[in-house]
Amino acid sequence: MQRTLADWLSHIERIHPKSIDMGLERIRIVAQRLGLKRPARKVVTVGGTNGKGSTVAFIEAIARAAGWRVGAYTSPHLLAYNERIRIGGADAGDAALVEAFEAIEAARGEVVLTYFEYGTLAALWLFERAKLDLAILEVGLGGRLDATNLVDPDVAVITTVDIDHQDYLGPDRESIGFEKAGIARGWKPLILGDDDPPSSVLRHAYAIGASAVRAGCDFFFEALPPEADQADEGPRWRWREVGYSVELPMPALAAPAQMRNAAVAVAALRALGKSPTRQQFAAGVAAAHVPGRLQRFERDGVEIVVDVGHNPQAARELAAWLAAGPAPGRTHAVFAALGDKDVAGVVAALHAGIDAWHLAGLADSGPRGIGVEAFAERLRDTAAGEGSRHADVAAALAAVRAQASAGDRILVFGSFHTAAAALAWLAAN
Repeated sequence: MQRTLADWLSHIERIHPKSIDMGLERIRIVAQRLGLKRPARKVVTVGGTNGKGSTVAFIEAIARAAGWRVGAYTSPHLLAYNERIRIGGADAGDAALVEAFEAIEAARGEVVLTYFEYGTLAALWLFERAKLDLAILEVGLGGRLDATNLVDPDVAVITTVDIDHQDYLGPDRESIGFEKAGIARGWKPLILGDDDPPSSVLRHAYAIGASAVRAGCDFFFEALPPEADQADEGPRWRWREVGYSVELPMPALAAPAQMRNAAVAVAALRALGKSPTRQQFAAGVAAAHVPGRLQRFERDGVEIVVDVGHNPQAARELAAWLAAGPAPGRTHAVFAALGDKDVAGVVAALHAGIDAWHLAGLADSGPRGIGVEAFAERLRDTAAGEGSRHADVAAALAAVRAQASAGDRILVFGSFHTAAAALAWLAAN
């Protein structure tokens, strides 16, 4: 009997003894056996600590507005695995994914692949058959040893570099930057979204002959003053480089960082050579959307905001967003994170904008999951340490929703698992 997609996902979760096992040897062997070549005429690979998913969404939306046939590979997913692979703006169907997994299984022989390696090969296999103009690959972890680095990109992007995944990438920003810079290629553009990238990134670019294109140095972006607003178009911003500029609508995606993410996307597409028009840039920036990035809901006058932010850098962006638009009433935080995160650093970045903390467990979220009591113990000496405790995100949301009043805001954040649980609860309530 043919396996369903659910069967396959269960199977590929069990094959490799580790959920993370970085390296390119295994995936390269299977890719060769599959006969994989280029996934598209042009490839952009997007790495970085934060902002990867949003930057991919901007690149995808602008390229589609330009009439290109586009594939995007992202991770992790929120509600369904199919979200990870998009072709022509649509999630991959179950049948297509099953066909790809069957081909990979037949080719791998004795090679033991990780869950992420299966998914990456499936994306590349489907993209090659779709005859794409552009494939956008989001790095899963790091860059140098990530499965997506199997493909040589025409343009590499590093959105930001900050402290995260230290167990795999190193203890400091310089070490992490070196790992992320591994997606760059000699004599190809490397787009850098940080105004002050780690010196390790710049050294590596110089060593291999990559052309570093830096925010605040080679391209610039700034919000336009209110008097520059067009009558019917609302707030706008400008992207510019030497000899070229374009005025664009503010991104539909919230948070201060989204203008930077959109600017990095514009730079990446300009670097490809065949640039979209100004009108196509504007249409794509306005259309880009990613679930779980300051995604807003309303229930009886209570605003509920869901965000995947899971490290101190992301928490600083959340804090800036809260400060820019404070709620009329109280702001409640429902916080749940995986066991390997700098949760104290997250709370330190956010505590000034939070009136009440509600902690939730993620015990059922794989080997990195953590129950609420252990989670609360890690936060004992922080502003969140005296927060209420709930077994899971759904229980926390139900409790907070019951006590919140009109004008209050509930911010649910800390992990993709947290956001997925919140979105599922909201769909049912």
